[in-house]
Amino acid sequence: MSTFFMRDRRFYLTFFSMTATIALQNAIVFAVNLADAIMLARYSETSLSGVALLNQVQFLLQMLVFGVAEGALIFSSRSWGEGKIEPIREVTNIALRIGVALSIIPALAVLLVPEAVLQLLTTDGAIIDEGAKYARIIGFSYPVFAVSQILMIMLRSVETVRISFYLSIVTFAANVTLNYLLIFGNGGFPELGCAGAAIATLCARLLELGLIAAYVRFADHKVELRLPHLLRKLNRQMLRDYIRVGSPVFLSGALWGIAMAIQTGILGHMGSSAIAANSVATTVFQIVTVFAMASSSAAAVMTGKNIGERGFDLVKPYTRTFQMLFLLIGLCSGTALFVLKDPILLFFSELSPESARLSLDFMTVLSVTTVGTAYQMPALVGIVRAGGETDFVLKNDLIFMWLIVLPSSVMTAFLFHCTPLVVFACLKSDQVLKCAVAAVKLNRYTWIRKISYPEKSGA
Repeated sequence: MSTFFMRDRRFYLTFFSMTATIALQNAIVFAVNLADAIMLARYSETSLSGVALLNQVQFLLQMLVFGVAEGALIFSSRSWGEGKIEPIREVTNIALRIGVALSIIPALAVLLVPEAVLQLLTTDGAIIDEGAKYARIIGFSYPVFAVSQILMIMLRSVETVRISFYLSIVTFAANVTLNYLLIFGNGGFPELGCAGAAIATLCARLLELGLIAAYVRFADHKVELRLPHLLRKLNRQMLRDYIRVGSPVFLSGALWGIAMAIQTGILGHMGSSAIAANSVATTVFQIVTVFAMASSSAAAVMTGKNIGERGFDLVKPYTRTFQMLFLLIGLCSGTALFVLKDPILLFFSELSPESARLSLDFMTVLSVTTVGTAYQMPALVGIVRAGGETDFVLKNDLIFMWLIVLPSSVMTAFLFHCTPLVVFACLKSDQVLKCAVAAVKLNRYTWIRKISYPEKSGA
């Protein structure tokens, strides 16, 4: 059948161009985390562990913000396909207000009671002290992060992706330079350790926000979002539609972020070596799998735009082709992680032998689960959500994460006293198990839904 897979060259050019740009942006963002990890590991393994634990709060915030922004992206990408701009401004206004409000909660927690937050994840006093130094500064960056990320995802929904890549380069250079100066006290600056890493990240976030806000105001000619759009009264119908369609996306992100924090807490109670190894392995995994993560965003935008432009005519060939591309990206990413894990560990020369051994073991597990992640994550989070059935991912995560992964991991860690490697494998098992569900769901095409939104702004 000629339309079983997409044969239109423009489809592949759009997919790979968007995926590559988003992947490079994400790679730079994760490279900042890797640079932080390398510098902090050379400064002190205790500092590395403290920052790694506190960053679980940052990860939770990311999941909350991305949930809010991706809920808006579902409307924005479809509106973009239909040639409607006003709904994009309306839903961005909603997302910004919710995102900032949500970011204030974890910000206050880490600024006011950092030790209490860290005690949920570890009982090691030295690690808690180091993490608290980082928390008392980094908390100020949370609302800044929320605004900049929502604005960038708004631009992504209308196929403006290069600006985010360029911004990532600038913020990467600023962050790494300030890390070098402030963590170790180079160039006449004070040696601040964890606090220096937090100051560097805060400055980079402020720079990022300033640049993206300037671009939206002076250079973007697609959405043309202005301050009066953000100060006007919210459109009630749009708000109701956003809550109906977007709330499952937000809840899924929130529960996923909480689950990741619990996973880190499980490993955190198995010793500092497990904490350090998890930090190293996860950071490397994030960089190697940037194409898999980016493919989800590209597929979401392309699916939403295609439905908005042409209805459901090309949904099936789009979906079949996406699945083959996801599997190809997964195989390449998993192979790359397995091959590169030993050379990468050379950059972490200050790790203890136990931490280094666990890091290699964890990366070996991830090289296998990466293939599953690269298929099921963009299939469910990218395509199914963009098609309109936003609650399916939430239900799926509730079953796999909260009824299978976390209970089995707690039992292997604290009831059967298994090794950190076995526990880690249990924690990542859902990435493979979800593939069967994703394949069945995607190829039944029951996820294609209509969403409604008002065409005119509310007063």
